[in-house]
Amino acid sequence: MDVVTVNVGKKGITENLLNEVNLLLEKRGVVRIKLLKNFSMRNEKERVAEELRKRLNCRIRDVRGFVITLER
Repeated sequence: MDVVTVNVGKKGITENLLNEVNLLLEKRGVVRIKLLKNFSMRNEKERVAEELRKRLNCRIRDVRGFVITLER
């Protein structure tokens, strides 16, 4: 199974990004989110992962480097 990667850049976590990740989680079950260098909250990746978990109603599978893996 291929894992889809979504890049988060300078616009950050928007409603459109959340909707897209939610659709991918429903379809594939697993999504990787890569925090790019121009993402403002890059140094707070644990907090970002927790926020995504709450807003998307999913589980955090892994946080490695600047990549967050979510699963549902």
